[in-house]
Amino acid sequence: MSESEFEKEVLNSVFVEIVDSIHKDRRIMLPPPSPKYSDFKTGKRDTVGYGKILKKYWHDHDSIKKDKRRKLIAVYGFLKNNGINDNKFDLAPFKNNKKYDFQYMSKFPDEISWDLNDIKSSLPVGTISISGIRFNKTKTSGILEASSSAGGGKSGSGFEITIEKKSGEWHISKIIDTWVS
Repeated sequence: MSESEFEKEVLNSVFVEIVDSIHKDRRIMLPPPSPKYSDFKTGKRDTVGYGKILKKYWHDHDSIKKDKRRKLIAVYGFLKNNGINDNKFDLAPFKNNKKYDFQYMSKFPDEISWDLNDIKSSLPVGTISISGIRFNKTKTSGILEASSSAGGGKSGSGFEITIEKKSGEWHISKIIDTWVS
């Protein structure tokens, strides 16, 4: 097996675990609404009806979290191997995933234009990108970079992810947050 085939096989084995660990869902990213201010000088809050608004927010938030339908995740389709070579990341192995519908980001408008408040649109709930893996000499562990975004140019995070092979299977052993936007 070639180096690139080995890397793809390992990445395919941990891809969904990575997505589970880092993906952002734009439908639940916004903070709860705050009470409206009626007087900016005194800071008195207009709380009439606020309980009802907050209750609806948390109901909607919880129903999205409990939703068992497949989440549409846009994947940037290129892996950067040490910043030099680009290879198409093959989504075919994940075609029948029960939790996620993975599609290439190239099928959608630029994520900076996504409206985070539009929870009913056909846009993905978020995006994922993953780098190539830097393996140790014995190929029993590796480190890769990943990022996730809820779109809209307002919510993204970067991660350094360590993976290890234990009992014949690859799994995440550590995730370090590297940046937030």
